[in-house]
Amino acid sequence: MATSKEYLGFVLEQLSKLDNITYRAMMGEYIIYYRGKVIGGIYDNRFLVKPTKSAINLMSDAVMELPYEGAKEMLLVEDIEDKVFLKELLEKMYQELSVPKKNK
Repeated sequence: MATSKEYLGFVLEQLSKLDNITYRAMMGEYIIYYRGKVIGGIYDNRFLVKPTKSAINLMSDAVMELPYEGAKEMLLVEDIEDKVFLKELLEKMYQELSVPKKNK
């Protein structure tokens, strides 16, 4: 099942306290970027983030889920309606994530 445009819009609205949130469609799902770094994605109407140390600390009881078959597990963000929490989560994650490599 692909992610609905409505759910994408909902997640983007929840992330509206942050500047420079972008996304890219990929096979019916969406990769989410914060200030140019991949922080996670929306898969089957679920918002999943990379399991960085800060994300694990902030969401110690979060469930690890596969975004799709063959992928690495990611953290399911269940507190999606708390904009303040999401802002803190992404800002802390940003410090730990590497800059994506440029394609030649």
